[in-house]
Amino acid sequence: MLPRKMLLSVLVLTSVLSASVLSADKGNRRVVHVLEDDTGAVIVQTAPGKVVTHRGGSITLPCRFHHEPENTDPARIRIKWTKVTDALQFDDVFVALGKQQRVFGSYRGRVFLEQEGPGDASVIIQNVTLEDYGRYECEVTDDMEDDTGFVNLDLEGVVFPYYPREGRYKLNYHQAEDACKLQDAILASHSQLHKAWLDGLDWCNAGWLEDGSVQYPISHPRDQCGRKDTPAGVRNYGYRHKESERYDAFCFTSKPNGKVYFLKRFKKTNYAEAMKACIRDGSVVAKVGQLYAAWKFQLLDRCEAGWLEDGSIRYPIVNPRARCGGAHPGIRHLGFPDKKFRLYGVYCFRKNQEENAAQIKKAQSSADGWKSSNSIPMNVTGGI
Repeated sequence: MLPRKMLLSVLVLTSVLSASVLSADKGNRRVVHVLEDDTGAVIVQTAPGKVVTHRGGSITLPCRFHHEPENTDPARIRIKWTKVTDALQFDDVFVALGKQQRVFGSYRGRVFLEQEGPGDASVIIQNVTLEDYGRYECEVTDDMEDDTGFVNLDLEGVVFPYYPREGRYKLNYHQAEDACKLQDAILASHSQLHKAWLDGLDWCNAGWLEDGSVQYPISHPRDQCGRKDTPAGVRNYGYRHKESERYDAFCFTSKPNGKVYFLKRFKKTNYAEAMKACIRDGSVVAKVGQLYAAWKFQLLDRCEAGWLEDGSIRYPIVNPRARCGGAHPGIRHLGFPDKKFRLYGVYCFRKNQEENAAQIKKAQSSADGWKSSNSIPMNVTGGI
């Protein structure tokens, strides 16, 4: 008698869908066929694709399985989801054995089985975070037989280059990670940077990516950026020493849970006054990542320079025009002036109502404890 084989097939979305479309239109899924070769070994064929959502959204990671014989006891089937990092580390997400289920780490309270009939191992992730981005493995086990499939979770968002007040090429890998997190972002992946390059991102300074490599995107080759006669593309320095080597960072952020706006005032403010003005208006000073997300998702377009939370001066341009910093859309960056200068407005960020009170209280504590920093010359750079 031939040994029993577990046959697993993964269903992936063939187009970019929101969670609501996913629930309403199952016809957009494509069944992946499982074949056997001459040796009887099982071959799992998965169609290329990914599921796409934004931060704060809900998404289904599709996975279906078929087993033989079909009268297998469902209580003996184990479903396990893990997240696979670029370093081939496996982080547990979810496991179920019959009616017993367990969710791990930051996924607790957010991950559930879809449970739409026999053979459905799909999970739903609610309130998606930036850190949820990546590659997931679905493993189904029946006694000693098992098989796996993979699903990629992508986020709608924007990549932006970042360097701190201290200047260019000052961050090791861990500092770059922290810098992005402080700006409501994470280190970008290579695929995210490559997509940003396809969308026109051109940046001549190398920065860390989340896999520990250092790269930079060039759309318009020139001598000061790796020679004019080299082709456009994402230039790669390879994997660098995470402790001793220093570069800038490429950060990735997605749709914020709130709104960025320019605070209208009769007079310009210094940094401390800007913090207090946003608090009085029921918000906080916006982070760099929040301004980029507002430019991307809100189409925020304002030809007025304003303070951001990191002490930089920037402004968002969707529709380029005269005296607004160049011929291309992007975030204009005017550097890090002395925080005592009363030369600028301020960009504020107001979270959605349920989170707003805690945010303002935290910001008030920061504003009360703020002390003026030493004067640092302004570093004026072009926007992207």
